[in-house]
Amino acid sequence: MTATADDGLPLAGTLTLPTGPGPHPAVLLLHGSGQVDRDSNARGLRLELGPPLAAALAEAGIAALRYDRRGVGATPGTWRTTGFADTARDAAAALRALAARPEVREDAVGVVGHSEGAVHAMSLGSDPLVRAVVLLAGYARLGEDALRWQARSVVGELPAPVRPLLRRLGNRHLDRIKATTVDAARVHGLPVNTRWFREMLAHDPRAVLRDVDVPVLAITGGKDVQVDPADLAEIRRLVPGDVEVHQIPDLTHLLRRDPGRPSVRSYRRLLRRPVDAELLAQVTGWLAHRLR
Repeated sequence: MTATADDGLPLAGTLTLPTGPGPHPAVLLLHGSGQVDRDSNARGLRLELGPPLAAALAEAGIAALRYDRRGVGATPGTWRTTGFADTARDAAAALRALAARPEVREDAVGVVGHSEGAVHAMSLGSDPLVRAVVLLAGYARLGEDALRWQARSVVGELPAPVRPLLRRLGNRHLDRIKATTVDAARVHGLPVNTRWFREMLAHDPRAVLRDVDVPVLAITGGKDVQVDPADLAEIRRLVPGDVEVHQIPDLTHLLRRDPGRPSVRSYRRLLRRPVDAELLAQVTGWLAHRLR
């Protein structure tokens, strides 16, 4: 199906329906950052989250919509100049399109977000169309603070002699990005979506978490090196209503389990495995109960 963004751009996606007559409960799937398609795949990092999650939801009687971001897959546009706020508005437009489908129960619509998608799902938690929110590896601090935590976590895996140099380079790179005023620029020779970065760095999800008035399920892996699992406590503190948080041992940011030392260097190996089946069952079971 196609959802129409606020500026008229068609967001190309896939609506997966359960077997049997509708209308069905439904969820909008929102994926992580970057040039990501409807299946949560980017060049060089194929997460393949969309298909197994949509299939598990359909098995539980829940429809699911996932879509290609601007300038990715079958969605036109230019990813390099698409801002963080643009992505949030596109998510809201996709939510409206999903709720308007005749196969969908308008009174039983939820949102599932992973990583950046979880941050946009938080913003949709106060939308009158939304009845439940699932946050997978979502952070609950200022965007710049979240990015700096991630950088420290990743750099901390490297040999001690190179860490100070990389930290200085990273700080310089970030300062350059924050000083830009254009949508896209070359920063230290690399093409960067500077608009997205500036908006993400300034976004504080804590403000929107206080406005969420539907049930929330928040899950972060104990082996996540991109999002601090400690933010689960902040989500629980800020959401005023029904909130359930879980830190799953050995679960990584890729939603696969790894019993070894957490590291981004294990990502290629982990991506040969399927998305964690227990996680899929937990998410779909929780949603089936909340959207019945």
